[in-house]
Amino acid sequence: MPFFAYKARNSRGELIQGVLESVDSSAVADQLFSTGVTPIEILLTKKTVTSTERGWWERFSEEKVRSIDVQLFSRQLYTLLKSGVPIMRGLAGLQESAINKSFARVLQDIRESLDAGRELSAAMRRHPEVFIPFYISMVRVGEMTGRLEEIFLRLFDHLEFEREMRERIRTAMRYPMFVVIAMVVAIGVINLFVIPAFAKVYAGFNAKLPFMTQILINFSNFTVHYWPLVIAIIVGAIFGFKLYVATPKGCYKWDKAKLKIPIIGPIILKGTLARFARSFALASRSGVPIVQALNVVAQTVDNAHIESRVDQIRDGVERGESILRTATTSGVFTPIVLQMIAVGEETGELDSLMDEIAQMYEREVDYELKTLSSKIEPILIVGLGILVLILALGVFLPIWDLGKVAMHK
Repeated sequence: MPFFAYKARNSRGELIQGVLESVDSSAVADQLFSTGVTPIEILLTKKTVTSTERGWWERFSEEKVRSIDVQLFSRQLYTLLKSGVPIMRGLAGLQESAINKSFARVLQDIRESLDAGRELSAAMRRHPEVFIPFYISMVRVGEMTGRLEEIFLRLFDHLEFEREMRERIRTAMRYPMFVVIAMVVAIGVINLFVIPAFAKVYAGFNAKLPFMTQILINFSNFTVHYWPLVIAIIVGAIFGFKLYVATPKGCYKWDKAKLKIPIIGPIILKGTLARFARSFALASRSGVPIVQALNVVAQTVDNAHIESRVDQIRDGVERGESILRTATTSGVFTPIVLQMIAVGEETGELDSLMDEIAQMYEREVDYELKTLSSKIEPILIVGLGILVLILALGVFLPIWDLGKVAMHK
């Protein structure tokens, strides 16, 4: 179908414009009238919504769509649909009131896709950078079951859980990261300025230096003379690591290794399993078949290793095995969780029990995050002590030896 560029005015007299895909200009006018706007001009065009002219600087500097924007959109759309507001009128109102201009353009494209006859889930699928596959799949379930407003409320709760989890982790890691950065800066200052000054003093005595002092001076000289190479190596290592993690094999190995990191690994595992249980409960409660639910939930865990285990559970269920049996062989669930899965399968209340599992893991993660700083502090203190000891032995030991020699003379 052809595209038509239009200019129209809304109920407040504001000028709006966009592009619609329809059979002819009369159909475009009907679509605009149905959304409560009055068309002024409708012209045939070859440009689609996504090909609107924007300079490279505008595209580079535009505000990105954040997860909070999608979360608030879900809550607002639930309220509008529950109140009986037609979805096209609701989307038009949300577009006009959107603070994020990038998200307003996304809503405009969704409206125009709906005008062109597409389903809401198909319209959202055109924006994978905004709506994750799980979100789109749940909207699709809402369309199939006729419970779209309920789905948006549950998606809002799910996104709120995800946001709180990220905020807790960010808050817990703020102090350790500050200490680590301070230590790195201190090491850099000592290598570039302090040790070279002491090295000049030692050179005037023509005395044999301790082994630790020689290591520090050699390392400092290398840093001073080859600092561009050091920076290039660090940047190259970071860039190479990101490239490796971007590959399926690298992503799988890194996600598996993260779960084995002391202190941090168990928190990541529990948070991931909480996300899995919450997503599975949401999908199951919404009427999604178990196999399809597992397929959708696997895309939300954000860990390639756990995702492979969820896929393993799905394959087992497809072969006719029970969820308990396949979850046991996956090796990622605790005995308590496996027992609750068994009870859920027997009673038919798997969605409720999976919700309980999610809450249990959330409480454990919350406790772990609250005590994270106290667990990391001893490690940081020991590391700082070792650093001070090395510097003290390397810098002050030669002065002590030279002082003893001078006293004997």
